[in-house]
Amino acid sequence: MDGEIEPDELEERLGDDIRVVDIRNSLAFDHGHIPGSENIPFNELPQRVDALDGARHVVTVCPHGKSSVQAASLIKSYEGISEDTPVESLAGGLDAWNGPLDSNTADREADEGPQSPF
Repeated sequence: MDGEIEPDELEERLGDDIRVVDIRNSLAFDHGHIPGSENIPFNELPQRVDALDGARHVVTVCPHGKSSVQAASLIKSYEGISEDTPVESLAGGLDAWNGPLDSNTADREADEGPQSPF
């Protein structure tokens, strides 16, 4: 792992060649995530880390910035990630993120039909 990236810096650099990996479960991810991020839940990361082959910069994200440090270490140790590839954790996690969030819940609710009032 190469340390942490501050939320403001990540927000400025979104759209650059950065792969933002949100390690929360898919339900939490669908509720709200950093635009352009991809969801690889922490428990699936060892089996799916090869999806990051060839990445030029990886930032891991979790709710508070603790588990994402472990995820960044795991990704950095993977042989498909170049030694020159920065792998960072988002400092403070989503709690510290003040930027925009995307949500997939509207799509899911539309697919499931009317919601129960309780």
